[in-house]
Amino acid sequence: MTTPPPFRILTVCTGNICRSPMAERLLQHGLEQVSPGAFEVSSAGTGALVGHAIEPHVEGFIRVMGAATDNFAARQLTPAILAEQDLVIALTRAHRSRIVEMRPALLKKTFTLRELARILPQIETPQGMGAAERWEAMIPLALRARSQFRSSPEDDDVVDPYRRSDEVYEQMRRDITPAIGALIDCAR
Repeated sequence: MTTPPPFRILTVCTGNICRSPMAERLLQHGLEQVSPGAFEVSSAGTGALVGHAIEPHVEGFIRVMGAATDNFAARQLTPAILAEQDLVIALTRAHRSRIVEMRPALLKKTFTLRELARILPQIETPQGMGAAERWEAMIPLALRARSQFRSSPEDDDVVDPYRRSDEVYEQMRRDITPAIGALIDCAR
């Protein structure tokens, strides 16, 4: 029996050195604990600082939360990268719009992180299938449920901390961490 391919998730922010790498690494770490090998999480930026490592403040957050920070280099979001994804998680509504502009077919598979974290716990999770297959089935359900969960940019967007105060980095952490936790709980 062959192993099914992993469910591919892409996280997207602007520079691909703060928000999307943090979401990528924490989500991959958590999903790997729930279902080893079932998910492949990566990230990219709409205005990436190509080749750069994870920003040091963010690297510290990721390490403290038990996830790896090695072997990372920021990369630019491209239509080719988008074409390979099963789910795209944007860190702001503006990123979500840019993703859909680049690849309109992804409208049905693109959410902001905080939006998806609000929606998934509210829908009936399909049972009796593997983790990746369950997520594949949950995405259309989340899309249908999206209209029931009206929100504002303040509800959906994760603040960009780049070159800002420690308080803004802490706000970014508070925006991302519970949302990642909600997604991992839905994978259980």
